Amino acid sequence: MKQRIKKIFSNVSESIDAIILKNSSEPFIDKNFFYTISLEHGLFEGCSAVLYPEGNIDVIVSELESESAKKSDNNIKIYKKQKDFYEMLRETIKSSKNIGLNFNCITLKDFLKFEKELPNKNFVDISSTLMKTRMVKDELEIKKIRKATEIVDKAMLKIPEVVHEEMYEYELAAEINNLIQKNGAGGIAFDTISSFGKNTAEPHYSHGKTKLKDGDFVLCDFGACYERYNSDITRTFVFGKASEKQKNMHNTVLKAQKIGFDKIKSGIEAHFVHDSVNEFINKSKFRGRFIHSTGHSLGLNVHDGGIGFNEESRVLLEKNMVLTVEPGVYIPGFGGVRIEDDIIVKKDGLEILTKSTRDLIEI
Repeated sequence: MKQRIKKIFSNVSESIDAIILKNSSEPFIDKNFFYTISLEHGLFEGCSAVLYPEGNIDVIVSELESESAKKSDNNIKIYKKQKDFYEMLRETIKSSKNIGLNFNCITLKDFLKFEKELPNKNFVDISSTLMKTRMVKDELEIKKIRKATEIVDKAMLKIPEVVHEEMYEYELAAEINNLIQKNGAGGIAFDTISSFGKNTAEPHYSHGKTKLKDGDFVLCDFGACYERYNSDITRTFVFGKASEKQKNMHNTVLKAQKIGFDKIKSGIEAHFVHDSVNEFINKSKFRGRFIHSTGHSLGLNVHDGGIGFNEESRVLLEKNMVLTVEPGVYIPGFGGVRIEDDIIVKKDGLEILTKSTRDLIEI
């Protein structure tokens, strides 16, 4: 992981002597902690990683996490009580004056404690540096994301087999989650969306007690977490025979996604992808019915690393950035269609990681 740590320091605009990545309690766990120490198991609440410009790292962990921490090749320091943690931290950074902190993740309580326990230190916000560093994935990260996409493809293939009339949305979510786990994931990447009928018009609907009936849209949006890295896929089915309106909605979204795919390559500003997709949909009969961005970055977080396909993003796409492409059309009271795939930016195009068919399937 030395190369990742050196990469972080090379992106820092200010002079700093060390970086402290501090975990609080769940859910306030800094994913950059795992980016730099690459441990697959353990929660590591209350633990810290101290990074140095030459690529070295000290990891201060509780006794509870000591066995998990020892699976890494880092310098491990183990504390039993909270007061011991700060004694270790003070000793660890005694020769460092300027300390980088991730202001996006450190809690106010921890920051105030740092100011009290680490006097005479100058704390520098490096949150944007960490996001910039994680935008471009290395080969190990891509390998894990690729595996996570293989898992969701396997799960998606089975959905038509498990869907049945009068099934509840929460039942389908449970089936999907089970398929993800059975195919090798450590868990789900986020709360699975399995919506039926008019509920599919809500992009961030989860799953409820609605029963499936003939003619309903069935929208499935889910992801797998594999060795802490995530995938994210969406497909929209029709239960029974699709109406012309449903076919038109799906075809419009499918064409919009293809337009987005064709736009992606290294060197263009990210907003151009969204602009082209949005323009196409707004020229169709579904003008104004695309109500979110075209995609987001993907990695240790489902929304990872400060880049997305939206109208405001002026970030230049680079080789080995990993993002989703997910246009949609939503009609309140009727339903919605979203098609989402995970991609890797290449020099002259992209690689689509998720392989599930994007054709409209009538279940």
